[in-house]
Amino acid sequence: MKRTLAALVAVALPLLAMGEEAAPQLQEDPRAAKFRDVERGFFIGFEAGYLGLFDTPTEDPVKFPYAGESGGGRAGGILVGAQVGLDLGTRLSLALVAQGGNQRASVSYGAFSLLSAGLDARYAIWGKKDRNDWERFYLYLHGRGGYARTYPKGLFGTSDLIVQAGPGVEYFTKLRHFSIGLATDLVYATKAKASGVAVYPTVRYTF
Repeated sequence: MKRTLAALVAVALPLLAMGEEAAPQLQEDPRAAKFRDVERGFFIGFEAGYLGLFDTPTEDPVKFPYAGESGGGRAGGILVGAQVGLDLGTRLSLALVAQGGNQRASVSYGAFSLLSAGLDARYAIWGKKDRNDWERFYLYLHGRGGYARTYPKGLFGTSDLIVQAGPGVEYFTKLRHFSIGLATDLVYATKAKASGVAVYPTVRYTF
């Protein structure tokens, strides 16, 4: 009897092993998420809005006598920019940024272009989750600084260091890669000693 049981076990074990190998694999749960709802990493961004300066001094009154030594007063115009950056987690990001705009002051002062390039650092101080537990809406603070050139040379200036900082909001859409936002900055041209404010919507694509 014992020999018979041993023989049955010896035959059954290989058959069971073959049955386990031949068993079909479980199918993947179709409800399981295959992609992240919010992408993070390398991104490009674009912005366009308004830049206003509270005062516009004249760097070279001899070259621009009609502009006057006191300048042209307030100036304003369109502002456009582009970013290339990287998310360092969900809250911090760093980016290279380039901006350009055209400012119009008084009739006697005229208009001038302001072009700059530099670095932007941003940190989200608050985030709100959606019903699927993904943080999509953020309130952030950011600061940026850049080397600037102005044209025509000698009117508002020739070269300058532009710094700006302020709060902003950003919403990561359900298109995964896209986010939209709005920023409001205080702006200061350190050499011209001119301050202003910038307001601009933003759009970003994360790869």
